[in-house]
Amino acid sequence: QVQLVESGGGLAQPGRSLRLSCAASGFSFSTYVMSWYRQAPGKERDLVAFISRTSGTASYTNSVKGRFTISRDNAKNTVYLQMNSLKPEDTAVYYCNTYPHLMDWGQGTQVTVST
Repeated sequence: QVQLVESGGGLAQPGRSLRLSCAASGFSFSTYVMSWYRQAPGKERDLVAFISRTSGTASYTNSVKGRFTISRDNAKNTVYLQMNSLKPEDTAVYYCNTYPHLMDWGQGTQVTVST
């Protein structure tokens, strides 16, 4: 049974940092490109970043380039998203999945950036 369990979200002030984690199980994690998506209120779910199977390549949507870093630990079946210099427009529910997304979505983790 595939499970994606996101954690690490919360309330942060603009300019601060958060680190998201996603624990995966039920599939061969190391053989998939992994990614983070986000869905802001009233908007569609959008791709934020993805990382290759061996962490050799990562790609980011323009709005987070230079601020967010995706990484993975294949030994722990976990993918991370380090988010620095947070902005109010980063407020969303964040989800991990394969890229392209092939698995059922997890519950996501809420990130709220506000004063």
